[in-house]
Amino acid sequence: MRRWVLAGLTVAALLPAVQSAQAQSQNASCHNGMSFERWLEDFKRQALTQGISQRTLAAAAPLMTFDQTIVNKDRGGAVFSQTFLEFSDRMIAKYRVASGTQKLQKQKDMFQRIEQQYGVPGPVLVAFWGLETDFGAGIGTLPTLTSVTTLAYDCRRTELFQTQLLAALKIIERGDLTPQQMVGPHAGELGQMQFLPTHYVDYGVDFDGDGRRDLLHSSPDALASAANYLSKVGWIRGQPWLEEVRVPEQMPWDQADLTILLPLSQWAKWGVTYADGRPLPNDASKASLLLPMGRHGPAFLAYPNFRMFTEWNQSLVYSTTAAYFATRLAGAPPIHRGNGTVAPFAMAQIKELQALLARRGHDVGKVDGFLGLKSRQAVKVEQMKLGLPADSYPTPELVERLRAGR
Repeated sequence: MRRWVLAGLTVAALLPAVQSAQAQSQNASCHNGMSFERWLEDFKRQALTQGISQRTLAAAAPLMTFDQTIVNKDRGGAVFSQTFLEFSDRMIAKYRVASGTQKLQKQKDMFQRIEQQYGVPGPVLVAFWGLETDFGAGIGTLPTLTSVTTLAYDCRRTELFQTQLLAALKIIERGDLTPQQMVGPHAGELGQMQFLPTHYVDYGVDFDGDGRRDLLHSSPDALASAANYLSKVGWIRGQPWLEEVRVPEQMPWDQADLTILLPLSQWAKWGVTYADGRPLPNDASKASLLLPMGRHGPAFLAYPNFRMFTEWNQSLVYSTTAAYFATRLAGAPPIHRGNGTVAPFAMAQIKELQALLARRGHDVGKVDGFLGLKSRQAVKVEQMKLGLPADSYPTPELVERLRAGR
């Protein structure tokens, strides 16, 4: 393929620099016209007033640069457009269950100490550990300071990442990590549990007793920090989080909603049973009925502790997968595939659905092809209006009727 040459450099070689300059120019619009360089100097002055020393800023300066490839990666994220079964089948592979089980057994004493102190059981921590970084094997290799500096200047989530950049500098300031040690994925997460820098600062603990919080290289620090976080956001000691169940052919599907907690006795009256067919206990313990793929897909009782999984990651696909993985590590068998056929919805189809719902006045967030909680709630409302089973999961019939405006 022919390439033009300018002053000894190919256009292909110059292109990244040109794209970066164009992106910086576009981003200046959300910073009152400030160039990246001016914005960075202004940020550094603010950091000094927040307790960051000149020494830390000098050490971090070589990595506080703008990288357009980070912005490009930040526009991705299509993985969460997969269905629960697609995502969980891929992420909860046999080797991951076996490896997680082995780690729970091998480090039994450490997990017992963590649970004693924070109340969070080992299977929950190991589930997140496995999904986030394959038990610490894949923490990422990109310089964190470059990632958060780039995203702090980028217009998409400026305020969030300015906070993350300041937190990253605080991690350096207190001596936990050097700038060069801070590596991770493109969005700036750190360590074996992929904490954002603010979570690292707020919830990181020194569990191995070496005098610093190292969530990258110390598994005890990383796991205990995750337990500290879950405890602080509301984990209830000694309580379950998720349990597979079977649902009947007919029931009040609109009650299958994470915002609705009902006694197990009520679910039992409507015909919900344990996955093996045993009846639910006739007691007052409360849970929500979670149907991640509608009434024909897998079904779970989600107890109050399940909310901590959605606190960790708001994607329902991810949070349900993590909670299910934790039940497997705690000894539960593989789930059933559901009791019927679930029509697949590709990303483009979900985008169309979101646009149709938004046209009807629903707040679905961004029309992004991800079937999140807002989109599911809008689906439920329309299903109820149209007299369809209101299980919060779309069907081709629903889309057809929305297209027809009836």
